[in-house]
Amino acid sequence: MGTIYDLVIVGGGPAGLTAGLYASRGQLKTLLIEKMIPGGQVASTFLVENYPGFPEGVPGMDLSQAMENQAKRFGLEVVTGTVDHLAPNEKLWEVGWEDKKVTARAVIVATGVEPVKLCIPGEEELKGRGVSYCATCDGAFFRDQDVGVVGGGNSAVDEALFLTRFARRVHLIHRRHALRAEKILQDRARRNEKIEILWDTRVTKVLGQTGVEGLELENSKTRETRVLPVNGVFFYIGLKPITGILEGVAKLDRAGHVITDENMATSASGIFAAGDVRHKLLRQIATAVGDGATAAFAVERYLESLSL
Repeated sequence: MGTIYDLVIVGGGPAGLTAGLYASRGQLKTLLIEKMIPGGQVASTFLVENYPGFPEGVPGMDLSQAMENQAKRFGLEVVTGTVDHLAPNEKLWEVGWEDKKVTARAVIVATGVEPVKLCIPGEEELKGRGVSYCATCDGAFFRDQDVGVVGGGNSAVDEALFLTRFARRVHLIHRRHALRAEKILQDRARRNEKIEILWDTRVTKVLGQTGVEGLELENSKTRETRVLPVNGVFFYIGLKPITGILEGVAKLDRAGHVITDENMATSASGIFAAGDVRHKLLRQIATAVGDGATAAFAVERYLESLSL
């Protein structure tokens, strides 16, 4: 059967890294599997301003790296891969990714969320050629150019503000007449001369052949259409949980979030969940960290119960 881990953590965002820290400090043999770089969405966030202990804010990449280094110092093993297999194996759980497979006494799923796609013509065809879902990753490619940002929540407004560091003009496109972002972000956007907010507007098509050349817009009230010339567009219309490996394994809500109890335990014995992937009220770094710590402690208690 090979190496048996006490715990395998799927996902390396704040929830997964915190769980890894607590579990490793608790002397559990722990493996964390992350499909990209540890840190999750935080790693691609330019500046985190609402995490306690950093009065001036902290770059997301710096915070992620510090979390990873701290967990590794206590023995956490970290590997890269996309987990696509989770199944019971007698009293253990089998976790697989690519051509690899390990077994564990317990699993914490901390896979987080991914951007919702608008699924309009041109979006998929021009992905990576002007269509993006990460301003921090791709913003520098649009220096002195015009770009669009689609959405009205915190992520959309925050990334629109970030893009003003590079872009000549940022068009914030929102289908309603009121933003959903925190008031402090709304105020910053309204004061920024580089940002133009397009109210009551929907994007119906991304235009271009080899790259983004414009957006087809529709006024949600009058139904009038027009073309907005831009060189790039960033979509921030929502997030959906990454819970494919839990389908048929643990209970999910209608939106696909994992249902857990207060100890982060799912309906499947030995499977726990933490962070944004859970059914919960607030999805922030601070709550993800709390979830991760609770999940790791709950795993310790669970493993103790197995040996009684």
